[in-house]
Amino acid sequence: MLREGLQALRSGHWPTLLGAWLHFEVSFMVWLLIGAMGIAISEEFSLSASQKGLLVSTPLLGGALLRIIVGPLGDRLGAKAVGVGILGFEVIGLMLGWQSGISFEEMLGIGLFLGFAGASFAIALPLASQAYPTAHQGLAMGIAAIGNSGVLLAAFIAPRLAEAVGWHHVFGVMLLPVMGTAFLFVWLVQQAPARNDIGISKTQDGFGGLLRKGLQDPFMYGLCLLYGVTFGGFVGLSSYLPIFFHDQFQVGMVNAGTLTALCALAGSGARPLGGLLADRFGGLTFLQGILLMIAALCLASGALDHFVLAFTVILLIMFCLGFGNGVIFQVASYRFKSIMGTASGFIGAAGGFGGFLLPSGFGWLKDVTGTFSAGFLVFGLVSGLAGLSVMIIQRSIRLSNHKSISEI
Repeated sequence: MLREGLQALRSGHWPTLLGAWLHFEVSFMVWLLIGAMGIAISEEFSLSASQKGLLVSTPLLGGALLRIIVGPLGDRLGAKAVGVGILGFEVIGLMLGWQSGISFEEMLGIGLFLGFAGASFAIALPLASQAYPTAHQGLAMGIAAIGNSGVLLAAFIAPRLAEAVGWHHVFGVMLLPVMGTAFLFVWLVQQAPARNDIGISKTQDGFGGLLRKGLQDPFMYGLCLLYGVTFGGFVGLSSYLPIFFHDQFQVGMVNAGTLTALCALAGSGARPLGGLLADRFGGLTFLQGILLMIAALCLASGALDHFVLAFTVILLIMFCLGFGNGVIFQVASYRFKSIMGTASGFIGAAGGFGGFLLPSGFGWLKDVTGTFSAGFLVFGLVSGLAGLSVMIIQRSIRLSNHKSISEI
């Protein structure tokens, strides 16, 4: 399998893949920076459980909204140009976090602005898709999407920096990797020529045309639902876990960040594996099993009274979520090859919105029920329903005769 993977990497333009990964990696760090420092920020402003959930989920909402716009813009103007613009907006957001953010309300505004970093997803994946042939889409986009391991770096590094220099100054420190990434991104990435795999001319279809094209395909809605669960679960838990470990088990900020980083590592590492296996065996059947497994793990978490059991279950959930993320975009690459930016925007927006709902929902349920178990129970039920919905999506593919199930 290793040799097969190396041959697949040589089949495309690997510097572009590297640039796409780097853009997503650093942007993901910026996107989840508030979540990584959620304990310190929450303690400074004396926030309730609901406010904590809203604080760490606001950047995810901003990213969800912006992905809808950035995806079609990337198809229309070129992913490379739009990617540089996103990094510029990240610099502005970090400056605001460094020099401002003296109240809970201001931090919510800064969190929304940092949503620009979350829109990197709608740039990185189309670049990876354009740089590689159809046969290796799952692996290429899985590698680019390892950039979601930026949460690992944010969760591990940001709390330590916050403890040393204060959480405001962490935003200033993050300016350095963002500006360095902008230079390397311009140097490495090769803008691919426009493709017309499914009869769409990017030069003739404007922004509105690309949006309509995405909205008119029912298959898009199915993938949005599934990604809202898998990526929404991954990014939502990544943002909320530091607060969960601190409030449930009285773990300190630095150690909570380390535990979150380990969970994020499991999810990020599973993503390319999911893409590679989906290339080889087909994606949707794998995905159904993964979603049902997530449901079983959430239901098995119980009252979350025992730290070792709770951590093990969450680690396995994050692995399954990462695996599912890789599978979904392998499937999407077959259906939406020539409008991959638009597809990434819509599907990624659904993932970001799911990420927003999870921490805010967990926080609200904690205030109402007094326990985190209710949040895991609801997420488990949603995952189970999503797993069952895969059968409906498979049936719609058969009816549309777009591709046989054996092919995707």
